[in-house]
Amino acid sequence: MSTLDAKINEHFAGYVVRKDLVKAVKGNAIVPTYVLEYLLGQYCATDDEASIATGIETVKDILGKHYVHRSEARLVQSRIREQGRYKVIDQVSVALNEKTDSYEATFDNLGIKKVAVDSGTVKAHPKLLVTGVWCIADVQYEFTEDARNSPWILESIKPIQVARVDFDSYLAARDAFTTEEWIDLLMQSIGFEPSVFGRRSKLLQLMRLIPFVERNYNIIELGPKGTGKSHIYSEFSPHGQLISGGEVSVPKLFVNNSNGRIGLVGFWDVVAFDEFAGREKTANKALVDIMKNYMANKSFSRGVNPMGAEASFAFVGNTDHNVPYMLKNSDLFEALPSQFHDSAFIDRLHAYLPGWEIDVIRSEMFTSGYGFIVDYLAEILRHLRSQDFSHRPDQYFTISNKISTRDRDAVYKTMSGLLKIIFPNGGETEQEVEELLKIAMESRKRVKDQLFRIDSTYPPVDFHFVAADGRKLSIATVEEEEFPQFYHQGREAVPGEDSGSDETTEQTEDQPVATLPTFPEPKAARPREGHVVFAENRKGISYDKLFGPYLDGAKRIVVTDPYIRIFYQIRNMMELVEMVIRRKPPEDQVSIHLVTGPDDGNIETQRELLDSIAEACTGTGVDFTWAFDASGGAHARDITADTGWKIVLDRGLDIFQPPMRKANGFSLGDRLQEHRMIKGFYVTYIRS
Repeated sequence: MSTLDAKINEHFAGYVVRKDLVKAVKGNAIVPTYVLEYLLGQYCATDDEASIATGIETVKDILGKHYVHRSEARLVQSRIREQGRYKVIDQVSVALNEKTDSYEATFDNLGIKKVAVDSGTVKAHPKLLVTGVWCIADVQYEFTEDARNSPWILESIKPIQVARVDFDSYLAARDAFTTEEWIDLLMQSIGFEPSVFGRRSKLLQLMRLIPFVERNYNIIELGPKGTGKSHIYSEFSPHGQLISGGEVSVPKLFVNNSNGRIGLVGFWDVVAFDEFAGREKTANKALVDIMKNYMANKSFSRGVNPMGAEASFAFVGNTDHNVPYMLKNSDLFEALPSQFHDSAFIDRLHAYLPGWEIDVIRSEMFTSGYGFIVDYLAEILRHLRSQDFSHRPDQYFTISNKISTRDRDAVYKTMSGLLKIIFPNGGETEQEVEELLKIAMESRKRVKDQLFRIDSTYPPVDFHFVAADGRKLSIATVEEEEFPQFYHQGREAVPGEDSGSDETTEQTEDQPVATLPTFPEPKAARPREGHVVFAENRKGISYDKLFGPYLDGAKRIVVTDPYIRIFYQIRNMMELVEMVIRRKPPEDQVSIHLVTGPDDGNIETQRELLDSIAEACTGTGVDFTWAFDASGGAHARDITADTGWKIVLDRGLDIFQPPMRKANGFSLGDRLQEHRMIKGFYVTYIRS
């Protein structure tokens, strides 16, 4: 058990479960994660291995006996008849039979209908009237010769969810965790291994939780297939409902005029629209109009009386093209159906989560650590919906007054959601608020910049905020930094707006320095002094672009990096050597010397790998040598060349996130640096 897992069990005993147990018990039961974790929470919410093993067998036994497989429905029906009463785990919905003035339940997997339900049960669990709810139910069978009466009777029913949550204890326990530990706990709670995600990637994953914690929050996520866009909304919470984009109708979503029944928005905290993208799809104009009104005003009207609701909307879908294609030829909303590719609809979105920054889900991304029972966390988030944290950042920062009220409200709602998730008890520092505020503003800026492309009547906006000391912090999206040649095409500069990038440069007499991120031809780029900051999760960066122009013509290069120790770090060193070999004239001789620190736990392997680089350079015109730092305490990370250039790096050569590994080796990210996501880092170029 890791130190974090031990801490989680110490402060949240009984409310956490080891996340790999879900796979251990699921088998072929097609049930949401929150159903399985509810059962695991009853029997396996402990760190005692013997108790866990016993609990797993108990849960397996319960699922084996009581979960209804569609293929075994008739067998279970027979069992109920023979025994008179039987407990089942199934998805249950209820409808009013107006002819008999009685409520009748339908069991989805069991395949029985017209099961008698008393009014008290319906009043206690009104969601049963809207859609299917997973329940543990006792079903009776009493045959009657009256054909009008069903033999099936619902004796008792219990929706699968945590009965009680002590919110004050939750807040008190939060104080025991650092911000990083808390974020990692939340990542483990949604099933992911924190160590394989960068800081920004973790925050993007947690943004998917905002609709559960913020009322009337509208978020869209478009990106490649296989990134888990709909997982949170289908598996995470009993308060969320995932529906196919093609199954949406006005009566189902809002209100049925024929009987006055309110739809999904009246009963669920989150309504998520799966497979929402698709240019060939069509939508009812009346539905689109009502959705736009609801997203803007939290109310809707069909007929005379307006109605209000609190459900948040989440729209998820797949993109057809990559980001540069969309930016060059259309916009980042190009995949939406034509009725929703509408400026009025898009303007009502509070945030655009960049799905292209989310990795395709792979096996090593799942955690075996401890996390909250998802139903427990879902209840906590639901409790927080009634609170408003939106103005807590005002103690440190002032959002630009050039930003419209709608933009400002969107930023504040995103910010409120992130603060509720990460800092439910307060205590956030100025630096932490700045980090979250940048993401919140970027998420709205992505929407507004695309609106500027779609509808020329929308003016460009200078997205920035001001710190208490007067610093102006301009906001740029990652794709804006990565593809400025496409992002800004046809766009006039906003008065007072910066370049739209977090990259900071110093000015020379004739032109700005450090234009590295947009090198079209790295070898032709002119090296200049300057300081460049790179945002996490962008692609298109390589050693060739960063270092190549500065190392051209050098006869001796010294790399100082105390952390060239384990395999992937030594591979980074090898890739730098490969870059020098590719760029230098074949007749030139270059020496590369590495100064690093020893890997105390595995120094022999470190020596062998570094010596392997030296051997590989034989006959290439590059002489590679290495040595351990004699002082033993140096932390400098830089590259110096005898041409007078010094390149200072805060992360050394360790600038890339781990590429996606595939058993057959065919991964572009593994082969080409430009196809890897980077970590956040800076580079300073100094000429002596």
